[in-house]
Amino acid sequence: MSEEQSGIEVAVVSGLSGAGRSTAAKCLEDLGWFVVDNLPPELIATMVELGARSSGAITRVAVVMDVRSRAFTEDLGAVIKDLDARGYKPKVLFLEATDEVLIRRFEQVRRGHPLQGEGRLADGIAAERSLLSRLRSEADLVLDTTGLSVHQLRSKIEDAFGTEASTRTRVTVLSFGYKYGLPMDADLVMDCRFLPNPFWIPELREFNGLDDEVRNYVLGQEGAEEFLQSYQQLLRLVGAGYHREGKRYLTLALGCTGGKHRSVALAEELARRLADDDGMMVKTVHRDLGRE
Repeated sequence: MSEEQSGIEVAVVSGLSGAGRSTAAKCLEDLGWFVVDNLPPELIATMVELGARSSGAITRVAVVMDVRSRAFTEDLGAVIKDLDARGYKPKVLFLEATDEVLIRRFEQVRRGHPLQGEGRLADGIAAERSLLSRLRSEADLVLDTTGLSVHQLRSKIEDAFGTEASTRTRVTVLSFGYKYGLPMDADLVMDCRFLPNPFWIPELREFNGLDDEVRNYVLGQEGAEEFLQSYQQLLRLVGAGYHREGKRYLTLALGCTGGKHRSVALAEELARRLADDDGMMVKTVHRDLGRE
C-alpha cells in the first residue's frame, strides 16, 4: 500500500537529547503535521491506523521519540519495520550535535541528561549516542544542529517535510473601528482616517466598504492608491523577514472611525493585492462591520 493508497504520511523524529527535537516538533505542527510526543512504541502503529481511517482529517502524522520510552531501540526499530510492511513508509529524521554543544545546551537550561544517572553529563550523552547508533544509521535524514540557529533548523525541516502551501505566510487583513478599541492580536496597525469619511455623505452612509459605491469612493480619493502601493511594498519586506525568522502568521489591522467604510474597503483591496504575491495566503476579517 503506497502513501497515496494509505492516504497518510508518517514521520518518526528522534535523536540526541538537546539536539532540537522540541523545535522540530513545533515546526512540524506549524507545517500541518499531527504531532505526538513520546508515544509508547507499541502504540505508534495504532495511532497511524487511526489517522489513516480519519477520512482525511489527519493526513500527516509525526511521532517524536526519545530514550525516555521503555525498550526504546528494540521496540521502535520493530515498529518502523512494521509500518513499512503495512505500506506507510515512515520517514525517519534523526537530530544530533557534538558533545561540546550538547553539554553547553544542558548547562544553559540547568537540566540533567535522562541517561546521566549518578554520573557526569558527558556519560549520559555517550550512553545515549551508543543506544541510538543503529537508529541513526537507518535514518532517512540526519541533521547535525551543532552550528544551526533555531531559524536555520526550521528552514531545513521545512525543506524536508513542508509543502508549498504549508510554508507560505498566512496573512489576515483585519478591518476595525477605533471607537471599539484596538485589536489586541494585530502585528501591524495602520490608520485609514487620513481619507475622507463616506459616513458624512448621505447617499453612502448606509452602505459599507464591501459595496461598490463605497469602495469606488474610498479608492478614488487622493492618497489611497499611493498608500496601497507603499504599504504593499513595505509588507513584502516585512513578510520576507518574518519568513526568514520562522514566523508564519501575520495580522495586519487597518482602522477607521467605525470600521464600516474606509478600513473595510482598503482591507479588501490590500488583501486582493497581497494574494497575488508569492509566499502569502491571505484572508480578510472585518471585526466591527455590522456593529453600527
